[in-house]
Amino acid sequence: MRHRNLTTRVAALAVVTLVGAVGCAFDPPADPGGTGGGLAPVGKAEQVTGANDGSRPDQRARTAPARGTPPVPSDNRRITPKPANKTRCGQGEHQREVEGYLARLGGFGRVTVDGRQSDADCAAIKKFQQRYDIRPAAGRAGPLTYAVAKRLATTDTSRCDAGSGVTFCVDLTRQTAWVMKGGKVVAGPTVTRTGMSGYATPAGTYRINFRNLKEWSDPYEVWLPYWQRFNGGIGFHETTTYLHDGSIGSHGCVNLLAADAVRWWQLGSVGSRVVLFGRRAGT
Repeated sequence: MRHRNLTTRVAALAVVTLVGAVGCAFDPPADPGGTGGGLAPVGKAEQVTGANDGSRPDQRARTAPARGTPPVPSDNRRITPKPANKTRCGQGEHQREVEGYLARLGGFGRVTVDGRQSDADCAAIKKFQQRYDIRPAAGRAGPLTYAVAKRLATTDTSRCDAGSGVTFCVDLTRQTAWVMKGGKVVAGPTVTRTGMSGYATPAGTYRINFRNLKEWSDPYEVWLPYWQRFNGGIGFHETTTYLHDGSIGSHGCVNLLAADAVRWWQLGSVGSRVVLFGRRAGT
């Protein structure tokens, strides 16, 4: 009796083995571009499994995931856990200094002065970079962001000898500018760029004597948007190049970012006071 049962079991096992072998050997080919049940192309199988060990795709698909590993979803995309405490932007080499300057300036959102990047710090730094056209505005506290933040945070607006009316103030040393009215700052401080070597913008007190929404420069053949002249051929205007390129400068004019040039045009008029003090480095 036992001999017959054993013989029956061996015969059944041989049938199961034979059927399984036929199933693997005669699988239909891959269904390129279709939705059939064929094997995935080799490249796709390697992309899904991350393996290139020579095992067959159907064998890999039947392998149970190791304990503790995330399951593979039905669309064959691997689940990648999010790393803990990852911020939306990288940390720069001047993280703590920039945090401190932004906290002093205010108006860019909440920052924590601890030298460690956070989502709130990232958002504040990006907002600062966008405001002053620092490229790329990626939220990283790099050298340019640090330099601009330092210039603005250390600008002393009380050094400008402002009158009772509108006064345009320019700190040539820090390359910053702002507008005062009635002894109070009504615009800025913001960044500027003045004359390069050989064309230093002269310090002194002047008055706006001519304005034009779009002035043509004859000697340099370029349009000067929001032109406000105050000394010979020198005036305020929107920059025509990247303002933060420190290797160049104007031919004496005071370059402004687009938004600042518009605001200054709105505040100024013929007769507005202009005060420039200090001297740009290298001029």
